Amino acid sequence: MTRSAAWCSAGGSPWELVPYRLVAVRLSCFTIRPMTDGTDRPSTPQPDPTAGQAGYGYPQGTPGGYGFPQAWQPNPYQQPVPQPGAAGEPPHHPQAPQAPQMQQPPLEPHPEPQLAGFTPPPQPDWQAMADRTEAQQRRRKRMLLAGITVVACALGVGAGLFILDRDDKGGKAPGPGGASQSATAAPGQDPNAPTVPGEPNLLRDRSGQVNIALSPDAVLGKVDNGNVLRLRSNGNSYAQAAEPVVDASKSFTVSAWVYNEADGGSRFAISQGDGTSYSFELGREDSNGKKSWVFRMQTDEKGAASTAVAATSDGLNTVRTWALLTGVYDAQGKTLTLYVDGKEAGRAPVAAAWAGQGPLQLGRSRHHGIWSGPWAGVIGHVLVWDKPLTADQVLALKGGKLDKEIKPVGSWLVG
Repeated sequence: MTRSAAWCSAGGSPWELVPYRLVAVRLSCFTIRPMTDGTDRPSTPQPDPTAGQAGYGYPQGTPGGYGFPQAWQPNPYQQPVPQPGAAGEPPHHPQAPQAPQMQQPPLEPHPEPQLAGFTPPPQPDWQAMADRTEAQQRRRKRMLLAGITVVACALGVGAGLFILDRDDKGGKAPGPGGASQSATAAPGQDPNAPTVPGEPNLLRDRSGQVNIALSPDAVLGKVDNGNVLRLRSNGNSYAQAAEPVVDASKSFTVSAWVYNEADGGSRFAISQGDGTSYSFELGREDSNGKKSWVFRMQTDEKGAASTAVAATSDGLNTVRTWALLTGVYDAQGKTLTLYVDGKEAGRAPVAAAWAGQGPLQLGRSRHHGIWSGPWAGVIGHVLVWDKPLTADQVLALKGGKLDKEIKPVGSWLVG
């Protein structure tokens, strides 16, 4: 304004002042802003790169990124918009310079430009998402309840509550004294319980002084006419006495009711020996696909297979059925005899037997310095005599009519 006043005072006319004002008005269309470093922009007018924000099309004046051009260029899909209020009006001066074809976006809302071939993503169905979330929560609750039920069942088995598999027609399998297959937990403080009073993990010896300790995975239960021990066929499911019960180099008899649940593998219900080998073992043999009940003895302390003698059954079922197994060693008669359900099932000659000094075992046997043949199923009514029972006595044992004068040296799970 100072320069205009000086120019007019020098003799300029009002007409001559008009072009100067027009030029000043036209120049006001351009924006001159300070740079970030304090310097002025170049004198050549530049478009404002922040002007105009597009929608799903790449923005006008937006630098490159994923799905956008790497250098700024005008949006070819943006239609030119006339200046508000400029339609039909002539320019103020025909000789005024023209501004670059840089159009400002309209102030009023307008449809967003679209890229060719591009479809905006659909809006999510919030109700459907909520319904799916609710359904997932219901499924999780059902799974949680099912898991709790499985854990409760497992705890019930750990407490001594279990049901044996059965394949008999009447729903019961023969057991000690005609016991049924179902069993319930034995009360811990019952004076007739199979354990030592106050020691729930010690099987009480009803005839002698050799109690048998239970491993953590050995489970006690009670059938109709006796007590049973269920073993789970693993390295932590067995029972072990503190000492041997009989001298295996002399005559003896060992007997037990058993229920085997394993289809394959050799399984031993009772054994005795030392750290290297068994002295005797009673259970189920699985050799080359042939399954049979077996009573085996070792004649040499090295425990080689070539020095073992076995009496085995032939053609008898060994899976999911109750069986009374009785093994008799007659040192004078030099014979080894196996009885199944009171009847002779196998016999073998033996010149002499080797006696290890290890304790009595329930549910496993010692082979070549390692434990093997873990029992899978139930064992009950375990009896040991330090004499050979006769065939008639074994038959009477099955019916519970054995003369009480023939007392065992050890008895467990008989009450």
